[in-house]
Amino acid sequence: QVQLVESGGGSVQAGGSLRLSCVASGDSYISMAWFRQAPGKEREGVGARNLVGSTTYCADSVKGRFTISQDNAKNTLYLQMNNLKPEDTAMYYCAADTRFKLRRCDSATYPYWGQGTQVTVSS
Repeated sequence: QVQLVESGGGSVQAGGSLRLSCVASGDSYISMAWFRQAPGKEREGVGARNLVGSTTYCADSVKGRFTISQDNAKNTLYLQMNNLKPEDTAMYYCAADTRFKLRRCDSATYPYWGQGTQVTVSS
């Protein structure tokens, strides 16, 4: 079992920045990822990173604006979000797996999830 706790969400104006954190505890994780879900929409992959530092960004809309990083000593995954847009408004979730993954942007393949943190971007 892996427990995940997200933090860092909030309300910002368009063009602003936020940094989300996801602290993992319990069993050793190998893969972690950020997903988001806006009201009335399907859960969307934002990006993923594994223990050896391989990072992929799932959504073209976040490339160049969002950065995923990791502090293994703190068991923490970060999502730095810059130049936020109203369409980034969503509940952001952290997910993890104890295995390496091929389909890192597929939410159905992650067994462990945090409770989510809300990000609201106003225009």
